[in-house]
Amino acid sequence: MSDAMNNAARYRAQRAAGENAEPEDENPAMTLNAENKAQFVETAIQIAIRRGDFDDLPGAGKPIEGLGTHHDPDWWVRRKIESENLSGLGPPALLLRVEDRELDGDLDELRREEDVRAVVEDFNRRVVDARRQLQGGPPVVTRTRDVDTEVAAWRARREATRASAVTAGTDAATEADAAPRRRLRRWRRR
Repeated sequence: MSDAMNNAARYRAQRAAGENAEPEDENPAMTLNAENKAQFVETAIQIAIRRGDFDDLPGAGKPIEGLGTHHDPDWWVRRKIESENLSGLGPPALLLRVEDRELDGDLDELRREEDVRAVVEDFNRRVVDARRQLQGGPPVVTRTRDVDTEVAAWRARREATRASAVTAGTDAATEADAAPRRRLRRWRRR
């Protein structure tokens, strides 16, 4: 074994015994150069493996999450938000991606075309604002949505829901439309 390796072994033994040890660098020729450092690190890793320091680590033997079929550079942020059940937190780019995925369902809950237009315009405004940010963070890849196209898609989904409700023999579509009118009538009476 070389002198550097002997010094490293002696240093590890003193550390294991609980002594406050410093590696001996009395001789300038004994200082670790790049090759000796690599050997030292490799030896330290092998000793740790033999001791079992790397046994039973969390995730051992499991595939690394986030390396699926698509590349998402922010997989670790998404996983943290999901595991901590956080909402409304995070970079605007990630929040807009989530909102974009859920926007059609949110639009389907609306009853008036004006409300649909207002929600889509607000979404587009926030996407443009996030693109202009100078604070850094992940890039904003969410696209703005065409308001007229979204309104037309909302109407089509709404008509399909009504048609399926009529063919199913229920009058759920008319009940859903009548509920806001009833509330409005009650409000006008007061």
